Amino acid sequence: MYKKVLLAYDGSIEGRRALREGAKLAQLCRAEVFLLAVVELSPIVIPDAGLAVPTDEQTANYESILAEGVERLKALGFSPTARLENGDPGHKIADVAEEIGAHLVVVGHRSQGPLARWFGSVGSYLVKRLRCGVLVGQTEISDDEFEQLKQPGEMPTADPAPVLPSE
Repeated sequence: MYKKVLLAYDGSIEGRRALREGAKLAQLCRAEVFLLAVVELSPIVIPDAGLAVPTDEQTANYESILAEGVERLKALGFSPTARLENGDPGHKIADVAEEIGAHLVVVGHRSQGPLARWFGSVGSYLVKRLRCGVLVGQTEISDDEFEQLKQPGEMPTADPAPVLPSE
């Protein structure tokens, strides 16, 4: 099944949903987990007008977001490999997924305005570019359910298929 799972994480509500859903699936598959945060450098930078957040500040913010994601995963018993990249999120997620040989990439879903249809979403870009599975995490996983992942115990197994009598 999935042996390497790449979780794209930005600390947003949607990103946290994706982290939870991806972590749950990775735990069920006993997969190796990679956590990626991408600092998207704004294409419109007007320093004189004060409309840009300094790159160092953006990077520091994403470093703390990445550290928070690592701590959440460690609490579940994972030893995630964490990575911070700068650039276009879709391209960086795809590049890292290909580099590590990911079997599944998990991203969050954020509702966007009508212009997004013209430019496309990160999820749709990844589906077109990658040859591995792409999960757009949207499932609400409660804090209680997420906490249960931390509980030691046996992994759930599927019920065996019923055997039909022979004729």
